[in-house]
Amino acid sequence: MTVTVLPIIEPHTNPAPPLTKVMNERLQRLAKELEMMHLKDLQAIEPLFEDVVIYISYNSKYSLRWKIVNDVPEEVENIVAEQCGKLGYIRWKFSPYVINQRRED
Repeated sequence: MTVTVLPIIEPHTNPAPPLTKVMNERLQRLAKELEMMHLKDLQAIEPLFEDVVIYISYNSKYSLRWKIVNDVPEEVENIVAEQCGKLGYIRWKFSPYVINQRRED
């Protein structure tokens, strides 16, 4: 299984400019660590040709959060949840910036 962890920078977590650079670099480093170290065992899970894509980001209180953005077996989701929980990351439930495209007339 191919594991991809992407750092997502959202506009509502925009701290002062000097802190932004540090936080963005930290987020990128933590994404690589999660992918290469903490979730490396997922690479051996069959079928090897499938993917798991995980987004990590800061929430409005600057805690790290995560979410799987593609369909994966429950076993894989549980492994990701366990590893992220050990790291103190919280599950990304929703984004307040998703706008409902459907108009009610």
